[in-house]
Amino acid sequence: MSEIIVSTTSRLEGKPAKEYLGIVTGEVIVGANLFRDLFASVRDIVGGRSGAYEDVLQRAREQAISEMRTRAATMGANAVVGVDLDYEVIGSNGSMLMVSASGTAILY
Repeated sequence: MSEIIVSTTSRLEGKPAKEYLGIVTGEVIVGANLFRDLFASVRDIVGGRSGAYEDVLQRAREQAISEMRTRAATMGANAVVGVDLDYEVIGSNGSMLMVSASGTAILY
């Protein structure tokens, strides 16, 4: 399987869509206990930024995009356009964080 191109733009320059295959998504939910554990051990907060939290968010984002790519590939797509990333606090008392990626699977 070749790499699925992912773009936030509505089309790919020089690669017109031959077919729109549908909406694809990828979601990752991170439990609050992970954040509490990180908070307990975080000592790297400098200038209001936490490298540990940023690493967790980056991994969650990458996993959501990877899941979306996999779903697009099963539909026969070779690209996903119009990609949007969302972050939501969910669960009782905001106990979990969900990262979702969505876009339109295309064949160019």
